[in-house]
Amino acid sequence: MSLLQKLKTRVINSNCNPVWNEQLTLSIKDVNDPIRLTVFDKDRFSGDDKMGDAEIDMRPFLEAHQMELDFQKLPNGCAIKRIRPGRSNCLAEESSITWSNGKIKQDMILRLKNVECGEVEIMLEWTDGPGCKGLGREGSKKTPWMPTKRLD
Repeated sequence: MSLLQKLKTRVINSNCNPVWNEQLTLSIKDVNDPIRLTVFDKDRFSGDDKMGDAEIDMRPFLEAHQMELDFQKLPNGCAIKRIRPGRSNCLAEESSITWSNGKIKQDMILRLKNVECGEVEIMLEWTDGPGCKGLGREGSKKTPWMPTKRLD
């Protein structure tokens, strides 16, 4: 069981379609454990209302990172892998994992569960982090496992 990490964005008041554009960094201890995302409506005088939740399966992102490719030779914006929406994920539409500006990134739109409707846009990006064990292929310099997710 992984250590629970809680991260929060800033509150955006009086907006039905907020845009956070914030970077949140967390370390991943077990790639088999999905990242759980919960969206709340901030209430000033009572408890915050849960607006919905979603899970991010990190395995496709890790699999793309471990592919036997010379990423440096790929053109900028090249799609490495595509993930289709399905019952086993919260994707609202197809998601692409791309090689962009020297990094592996994944843009996705997640459909929130346990709510009538709602979506959240997420961008995962691979970053080096201190104290990472590493999960890359043997002999690779691309080994740390610490994705950064940006809420847009």
